Amino acid sequence: MPRKGMRTIFYKSPSPTRMTPPPSPLHYTFSDSLMEENIEVAEFVITKWDSPSDNDASYCNTAFLFSDNNREDAKQYLTSVKGLQKAMQYLVSHQSSSEKLVRAQTLMQTAMKRLEKEFYHILKSNRDYLDPESVSTHSSSRPSSASRSSFSEFEEDESEYELRDENESIPEVERVSLAAMADLRAIAEAMISAGYTKECIKIYKIIRKSIVDEALYHLGVERLTFQQIQKMDWEVLELKTKNWLNAVKMAVKTLFFGERILCDQVFSISSAIRESCFTEISKEGALALFGFPENVAKCKKTPDKMFRILDLYEAVSDLWPEIESIFSFESTSTVRATAVNSLIRLGDAVRTMLTDFEMAIQKDSSKSKVPGGGLHPLTRYVMNYISFLADYSGVLSDIVADWPLTIPSPLPESYFGSPDNEESISSPISVRLAWLILVMLCKLDGKATMYKDVALSYLFLANNLQYVVGKVRQSNLKFLLGDDWVTKHEQKVKQYASNYERMGWSKVLASLPENPTAEIPNDQVKDHFRKFNSAFEEAYMKQTSWVVPDPRLRDDIKISLARRIGSIYKELHEKYGGVQLRKEMWVESLVRYTPDDLGNYWSDLFYGKGSSGSVSSSSSRGGRSR
Repeated sequence: MPRKGMRTIFYKSPSPTRMTPPPSPLHYTFSDSLMEENIEVAEFVITKWDSPSDNDASYCNTAFLFSDNNREDAKQYLTSVKGLQKAMQYLVSHQSSSEKLVRAQTLMQTAMKRLEKEFYHILKSNRDYLDPESVSTHSSSRPSSASRSSFSEFEEDESEYELRDENESIPEVERVSLAAMADLRAIAEAMISAGYTKECIKIYKIIRKSIVDEALYHLGVERLTFQQIQKMDWEVLELKTKNWLNAVKMAVKTLFFGERILCDQVFSISSAIRESCFTEISKEGALALFGFPENVAKCKKTPDKMFRILDLYEAVSDLWPEIESIFSFESTSTVRATAVNSLIRLGDAVRTMLTDFEMAIQKDSSKSKVPGGGLHPLTRYVMNYISFLADYSGVLSDIVADWPLTIPSPLPESYFGSPDNEESISSPISVRLAWLILVMLCKLDGKATMYKDVALSYLFLANNLQYVVGKVRQSNLKFLLGDDWVTKHEQKVKQYASNYERMGWSKVLASLPENPTAEIPNDQVKDHFRKFNSAFEEAYMKQTSWVVPDPRLRDDIKISLARRIGSIYKELHEKYGGVQLRKEMWVESLVRYTPDDLGNYWSDLFYGKGSSGSVSSSSSRGGRSR
């Protein structure tokens, strides 16, 4: 073809009446046709699932869209809704008065009704699979699966196969739960994007709140006012406290945690909606849960309630990181505040009860003497109480950290160690517990003076301090007070025992010669045996009702008596009470006890049995009669 002809074909201006349509109408017509097609596709899919006639074969009224049998239909339905939404947005901008827009709006309303029905059905039918325990368990271990929505899944075949492969490797219950969450999320995104947020979250809030409330009820969480709690007997309130302690961990770590995860997954499209749903579903129950310990703490405080109060404090304190994380929304700040107020109130209650406990020790006015110098009831009660307190040293450290101990006078170094010693007691809880023990020991010092016999007073102090040391050794008090404290108080026990021996057996020891192996005139030998018999019988008869409950201390005292008295008497007996001298009548009549007899008599002491006859009645020598 000639070049001129080519130019004529390609560059010649066309006739205005035949060749040049306006460019904009061509573009408009193309876009309009695409939107029209979107509406037609949507109408076909939506009406298929919304036929008013039960006899219509195309109407899928016997099955739900989001089921295993209709995955392709569900994918197509969501895609058509998305296309319909684009068409509506286009028509609003370009043909706002078009009948097509009215038609599209009607279809969208129909689609939303269907999705609303599907949303409700998934929530109800998968209730067992969407329980908070299941959600909290698998969502933390498989976040990628749980967070994938049906929109992305349906639109990407590759993702669908990937999810399918992944689902094949997990348990059936977990697979159903993950699929339900993904479907709920896809429906929620579709409804929220289409402007049907209110309808969507209304269903969700109603169903999920009923599940949370029912779960709290089965856990035993009651909505009790302070007035109701205040009127309860302690036995009843203690039982409810135990129920609460059994429930709170499950409620926080499983129920509320699972519900928060479910909200975050289903409504990932909007943080505001997530917050609104979770708050309305969980806030009321959470306030009831964390309001209980605060109300208990406000009730009358007595030392016997201490350990339940500490249990409550420990439970809330241990769960605080989870509480702060789960209820992190601004709209749930009252839940966090209630938990914090509970800790404050409980801490105040513990401090009050510690003060009352100390005052109760100081005001103990019992005048009755413990028979035989045994354990005083105050010692048992206080040490058992304090040893239990030591089991709560962690929470007590928090409670007393900013509560300085006010001491009326400087503390004895023997109770608290030297300030220059790195191992001296320094932690606030250790100092406070050591102080309570000191207050009790001072009280026992006063009670020891009620015994007329000084030896019995020392035995009383030895017995009670030995019990204190034993309790410290056997409990967590050992770690709080330290080895130095234990060692120093063991030395005190030995000192008390030594004082008992000195005062209780001084006459017996004084009746024996300083050097029993030396040559002693017969008259003095007679006098030594005569005085020994009298002093030993008097001491033994007086002490047959005395007690030493601790076996180790009891044996230590007997061994010490045998070493201090028995060894001297044995030497005297071997030299002047032996067979070679028994021919003399005065020796036979005065030497009533062999060294073994003394050991036998001492072995019977400190059991509190008492005696009704002469000490010598059981002697192998058969001396004095009953």
